[in-house]
Amino acid sequence: MSLEKIKNRYSNLLAILLICLFTGITFQTYGQNLLDGARIWGNFQLDAQYYLPDSVIDAPEVSEKIRMNGFANVNMSYRGFTVGLRYESYQNALLGYDENYNGHGIPYRFISYTRDNLEVTVGNYYEQFGSGLIFRTYEEKNLGIDNAMEGFRLVYRPVEGVSLRGVIGRQRLFFDTGPGIVRGFDARVNLNAVIPALTNHQNRWTIAGSVISKYQPDNNPRYHLPENVAAFAGRLNFVRGPLNISTEYAHKVNDPSADNNFIYKDGQALHINATYAVRGLGLLVSAKRIDNMAFRSDRNETGNNLNINYLPPATKQHLYSLSGMYPYATQPNGEIGFMSELNFTIPRETTLGGPYGTTVTLNYSLANSIHRERIHDTIPIGQRGTKGYRSDFFRLGDERYFQDVNIELNRRFSRTLRGLFSYAYITYNQNVIEGYVDKEMVYAHILIADMTYRLPNRRSLRGEFQHLSTRQDNQDWVMAMVEYNIAPNWFFAVSDQYNYGNNNKDLRVHYYTVSTGYTRGANRFGLSFGKQREGIICVGGVCRKVPASYGFTLNVTSSF
Repeated sequence: MSLEKIKNRYSNLLAILLICLFTGITFQTYGQNLLDGARIWGNFQLDAQYYLPDSVIDAPEVSEKIRMNGFANVNMSYRGFTVGLRYESYQNALLGYDENYNGHGIPYRFISYTRDNLEVTVGNYYEQFGSGLIFRTYEEKNLGIDNAMEGFRLVYRPVEGVSLRGVIGRQRLFFDTGPGIVRGFDARVNLNAVIPALTNHQNRWTIAGSVISKYQPDNNPRYHLPENVAAFAGRLNFVRGPLNISTEYAHKVNDPSADNNFIYKDGQALHINATYAVRGLGLLVSAKRIDNMAFRSDRNETGNNLNINYLPPATKQHLYSLSGMYPYATQPNGEIGFMSELNFTIPRETTLGGPYGTTVTLNYSLANSIHRERIHDTIPIGQRGTKGYRSDFFRLGDERYFQDVNIELNRRFSRTLRGLFSYAYITYNQNVIEGYVDKEMVYAHILIADMTYRLPNRRSLRGEFQHLSTRQDNQDWVMAMVEYNIAPNWFFAVSDQYNYGNNNKDLRVHYYTVSTGYTRGANRFGLSFGKQREGIICVGGVCRKVPASYGFTLNVTSSF
C-alpha cells in the first residue's frame, strides 16, 4: 500500500473516530450517558482577501480576485485518550504565502494516550527541547510556518522532578512530509525535587540535556555528504527569589547544506538569558552566539521550510507599524547578539510620576557578525566543499547587522486618559537581513504617541501617531490612526501611512485603511479595505516577505 493511501486511510479513520465521539457526547446530552466526562474543543479561522490591482504600489492583478486561507481544529478527550485533527484549506493561498499551500486536506491529526506517567502520541505533534537551539517544531500562521512532526512521541515521568522525552518521525512539508527522518531524546531533572537535601533550599536548580539526529540519504554526485547528522545541547536553569538565569549550549556536527554553501564545519550556539523582577523594577539581559546552526531535515531546502531547530532572537519585537518596518531576522550562519531591557515605575504623586505613576522601559539590542578567518591562505572563506572558515568564539566580526536603542514611557494622566510614548533609533543592514548586495545601511529615527481616552458607557477613543525619519531606503514616513471602541462588541478604525519623503515623487503614496470588527462571545468578525505596503513581517526572529496589496480583507475566528 502506498504512503499516500495509508495517510488517507489514517485521516479517514481518525475523522470517523472523532464523529463517533461527538455523537456519543450528543447522546449524553439526551441522558444516554455514553461518554461521561468526555470533552470537545477547538477553533476556526478564515482569512480572505479581494484583490484590486494598483500599479503605483506594485499590487498585482490577481486572476482569482479572491484568495483565502482557512483552518479548523477539532479535539476530544476521554478517559486518558485525546484525539484531534486540523482541516486546512487554501483557495488559493493569500499573496505572500508559499504557492505550495494550495488545495485542502487534513495535514494534522493525532491520537494521544496517558497512563501511569507515560504519554504516547501517534501522528502529528509539536515539541521543543529547551529554547529550541537543536529542536523545535511549531506553527505560526502569520508566517506560513508549520513544521509539525509526524510519527511517535513519548513522554515519561518516572519520578517527581524527572521528565524524559523521545521523538521520531518526519516533518510536515505543506500537505506532505519532508525526506529526512528526525530522531531525538531529551532529559530534564529538577534537582530540588530529586535530592532531598535541596527540597526546601532557596536556590532552585534544573539541569537538562538533549540530542537530535536526522537521516537523509546522500544522493549528491559531487560531494560525499553525511547521511546522519547529530546535534547535542545542555541546559542549566537557576532561580533564587526574583533572579532567574538560564543558559543553553548546543553543538552540531558538520552538516553541508544549501544554507551554508555545503561546507563541512561543525556548528555551535550559546544562549544566555537572565531576568530580575521585583515590584516596580524589572531587568532582562540576554546574549547569544550562533555559528553555522542552520539545521533542516532536507539539506537542499531554503526559506522557512523543514527547520528542525529554532534560534531565539535577542532583539525587541516592535508592535507598531513604523517601528516594526525594519525587523531583525536571525542569521543562522553566524551572529553575535545582545539585548538588555530595564523597566521601572516612577512612583505616583511625584513630579515625574504624576498622579498615577509612570512606567519607563529602556531597551538596547545589538546583532553583529562573528569573526571569520581563512582555514588556508589559498581557500576563500566559506568555499563549498571545505571546512569553510575558523572563528574565535567570543570575537566580534567587522559587520554590524542590526542595532536598536529605544525608550518607552507609559503614563496615566487621569481616570479617563492614558498614553504611551516611545522613541527608537534603529540601524538596519538591508544586504544581510533581506539578501540584497547593493543596499545602504539604514539609520532610522522613529517616534510614536498612542493615546486612549475612555468615554462613558464602556466606549473609548484611541489615537495613534507615528513618524519615521531616514535618509536611506524609502526615506520619511508618517502614520496616523483613529479607533473608536464600543466594548465589548464593536470597533471602527481609520488609518493612513504616507511615504511623504520618498525621493521619487510618484511613490509618495498614502496607504490608507478603513476597518471594523464585531466580537460576540468566542466569535470575532473583521472587515477592512485599503492598501498594504510591501515589507517584512517577523515573529520571534523568523520572517517572511509581504507583497503590496490593495482590496478588501475579511477575518473570521471562533473557538469552542
